[in-house]
Amino acid sequence: MTIEAPETRIVDSYKVACDGNDGAGGHPRVWLQIPAGTGWVECPYCDAKYVHKDFEGKV
Repeated sequence: MTIEAPETRIVDSYKVACDGNDGAGGHPRVWLQIPAGTGWVECPYCDAKYVHKDFEGKV
């Protein structure tokens, strides 16, 4: 059974930072590298999905 990511963010960089965007309820800032082959990565803390703009609508 697969579960949808809680949030999908379209970004224009292959390296992104995620801190949960929830102020005090967020998580430590982590830097994520989007693989050029897949075009997306998920945050290991909050499961937010980051999709590079070149892969929008393809993943």
